[in-house]
Amino acid sequence: MKFTATDIHNAYIVDVDSRVDERGSFNRVFCPDEFAAAHIAFAPTQVNLAQNPHALTMRGMHFNRPPYEEAKFVRCVRGSVYDVAIDIRRDSPTYRRWIGVELTAKNMRALMVPAGCAHGYLTLEPESDFLYLMSRNFTPGVDSGLRYNDPAFGVIWPQAPLLVHPRDANYPDFIV
Repeated sequence: MKFTATDIHNAYIVDVDSRVDERGSFNRVFCPDEFAAAHIAFAPTQVNLAQNPHALTMRGMHFNRPPYEEAKFVRCVRGSVYDVAIDIRRDSPTYRRWIGVELTAKNMRALMVPAGCAHGYLTLEPESDFLYLMSRNFTPGVDSGLRYNDPAFGVIWPQAPLLVHPRDANYPDFIV
């Protein structure tokens, strides 16, 4: 696995090291030992799969309120998405910065989103499935979010979403 630092503190793009032969390819998509060797502390406790039948579906920008923050290791396993993380950790050197990465089933790229960041994605094609490895189990009532188009962050999406859940569309402006 190859870990590439991003413009957000402790967020990494993770690429696979494909083993290819006449049978196809073999790819390690998660390995605790390789994360530890890269000095990334992450121990998933839950795995979730989001299935998205429509292109230009917006999911996010989601996070858990303190003290229930969660880290996420995410990957598109079918189709393609534009994945975004926003650093909302007030004590972070990269507070209020955002990153966007195209994750596709073909490029097998993943994103390590540190706890305390908001996360979301826009599907770029129909039938896009998104896999989440989570650092903590789901806790009802601690979730929150930001609008994908909140002017406090200026995230540039590759296209406008066509489908946004009302909850995600109606989060209040972020207070700086």
